[in-house]
Amino acid sequence: QLEDKDWEREWMKDFHPMQFGERLWICPSWTDVPDPSAVNVMLDPGLAFGTGTHETTLLCLQWLDQHLLTNKNVLDFGCGSGILGIAALLLGANNVCFVDNDPQALRATQDNLLKNAVDASRYSIVAAEEYRSGTQPAFDLVLANILAQPLIDLASILTQSLKRNGWLTLSGLQTPQKNSVSQAYQPNILFAEAAEQNNWLRLSGQRV
Repeated sequence: QLEDKDWEREWMKDFHPMQFGERLWICPSWTDVPDPSAVNVMLDPGLAFGTGTHETTLLCLQWLDQHLLTNKNVLDFGCGSGILGIAALLLGANNVCFVDNDPQALRATQDNLLKNAVDASRYSIVAAEEYRSGTQPAFDLVLANILAQPLIDLASILTQSLKRNGWLTLSGLQTPQKNSVSQAYQPNILFAEAAEQNNWLRLSGQRV
């Protein structure tokens, strides 16, 4: 038997501010920020994936912290809580398009954008079906933190969404899946060396 608790929020006790790289912090929306001078993303994931605690999200946040995003237009495909796209906006990106097939994720993303006081002119929120059926614009950076098979299935649409010389950052795959995922993007994407943590990988590369 289990004692009566508010289990939906029980996990909040273990979600603390976390630093990623040199500039970026992810902070629960109900806590004070440890470093007011840093880039602080205020986050409440709600029922969507993405707090920064999982290796796949962590690897993407580290990549974002290390790159110059000023004036870049970004696609966050499979946005979950919106954590990656919001981090990109606060790190200087010009505009982010958030895409997900889960209505809970789109609601969580909208809520987190409001928590971070992001101007509505700097983002759009689109259901995945609507995005895939429309004409894809070309972005400077495409982020996709999902799973290996969806990354393979989406290779064509994600590549088409990327400008020439733009960056593609993929996560959500494990080490044995590296070759099958990277081959799905050949010959269009030239990948750099993969980043790995606890058997999870991040693949990043440029469209040639």
